[in-house]
Amino acid sequence: MNETLELALTFAVSAAIGMLVGMERERKPTAKAGLRTFVLIAVLGTACAMLAGMLASPWLVPVGFAVVGITLAGAQLADPRTVAEDSGTTTVVAALMVFVLGALNFHGERTLAVALGIGMTALLYFKTELEGAATRLTQTDIRSMLQFGAVSAVVLPLLPDRSYGPYGVLNPFNIWLMVVLISGVSLAGYVAWRLAMERKGLLLTGLLGGVISSTATTFAYARHARNGVRTPSATLVVIQLANVAKLLRVLLLALVISPPVLPFLLVTLLPALVTTAPALWWHFRRASGERGEDSDRLQNPTQLGTALLFAAFYALILLAAAWLSDVVGSGGLFALSFVSGLTDVDAITLSSARLAEQGNISLAESATAMTVAVVANMLFKTAVAIVVGGRAVGRLVAIAFALPLAGTLGGLIALRALA
Repeated sequence: MNETLELALTFAVSAAIGMLVGMERERKPTAKAGLRTFVLIAVLGTACAMLAGMLASPWLVPVGFAVVGITLAGAQLADPRTVAEDSGTTTVVAALMVFVLGALNFHGERTLAVALGIGMTALLYFKTELEGAATRLTQTDIRSMLQFGAVSAVVLPLLPDRSYGPYGVLNPFNIWLMVVLISGVSLAGYVAWRLAMERKGLLLTGLLGGVISSTATTFAYARHARNGVRTPSATLVVIQLANVAKLLRVLLLALVISPPVLPFLLVTLLPALVTTAPALWWHFRRASGERGEDSDRLQNPTQLGTALLFAAFYALILLAAAWLSDVVGSGGLFALSFVSGLTDVDAITLSSARLAEQGNISLAESATAMTVAVVANMLFKTAVAIVVGGRAVGRLVAIAFALPLAGTLGGLIALRALA
C-alpha cells in the first residue's frame, strides 16, 4: 500500500477508536471529555508516536500522556459541581487509554488497539450491570475465584513439564493444566449463573446448571418436582438442557485436548443432541412461562479442595486407562469409562483424549471411551431422578433420555463400522 494511504488509514483507525469511546462518554453529562475530545486524544497519541520516531525523541509519548492526564484532571477539579457529584476518574483513565491505543496503532498493533478499544467501550457502557454483578457474588465466590487465579497463574508455572510413572502418562504440568481447564469452564458457567439470577428462565437455568454440574442440577430439580415446587415439564426441560450442556462440554474438551478425536466423537454424540430435541420441545411448550430458580446444590466449582481432588482422580484415571488399555485391551478401558462416567465424565474425557494425543490409544477408542462415559452418566442421572424425584418423575426422565441413549448407541455402532 502507498505509504501516504497507510498513514492516513492509521490516523483514521485511531480516530475511530476515539470516536467509539467518546460516543459512550458523551452520554455522561458531567464528563469533561466527549466525542470530539476523545477523537483528538487518540489522534494525538498517534501523532506523538510518529513524531517520536521521526525526531528520535521517545520522550514525546510520555509527555503527551502526562499532558492529557493533567489537562483532564484539571478540568474536573475546576468544576465544583463535578467534584461534588463525580470525581471523573473513569473518564480521565479512559482518555489516557485512548491516547495509548493511538500510539499502539501507529506501531503496527492495529488489531490489538481496536480490540482493546471495543472492550473498553463495553466496560464503560455496562457500568450498571457490572456494579450489580458485584452484589450477586458472595465473599466465598470471590475467594474461590482468587483461588482459581492462584492455581492457574501461580501453581501451574511452577510444576515440572516432564513425564513420570508407568507409560509416561503422569506429567504434573499437564495434570494441573487439565485442572485449570475444567475449573475455568465450570467457573465461567457458575459466574454466568450467579449474574443471571434475577432473569433466569428454564433454558438458561438448564444450560448453565449443566455447565456447572449436570448431576447436581438433575438432583435439585428432581427434588423440586417431588416437592411440588416445579411442574414435571419444567423439571424435564432443565434436566434435558443440563444433559445437552454436558454433551457440548465433552465436545469442547475433546476439541481443546485432541482435535483429531472430534470428528469421531461427533459420530456418537451428534445423534444424542439431535434426538433430544423432540421431547425438549414438547415439555418446553407445556412449561411455557415458568422461570428457573437458584439451587443450593450448585456450589462454586473452583474451591481449592475440589481442584486437588480432581487432580488426584484425573491422575488415577489416566494411569488406570493406560494400564488397562495395554494389559486388558480396549475392553478394560471401556469398563473404566463406564464406571468413572457414572459420577464424572470430565476425568475420562480428558484422560482418553490425552492418551489419543500421545498415541497410546486410537482416535476411535478415545471417542468410544468418552461416549461410554456419557451413556453411563445419563443412566446414572435417570437413576437419580427415580430415587430423588419419585417413580413418576423418573419415568418421564427415562422416556426423555431414551431417544438420546438410542442415538448414542447407534452412533457407537456406526463408529465401530467406520473404524
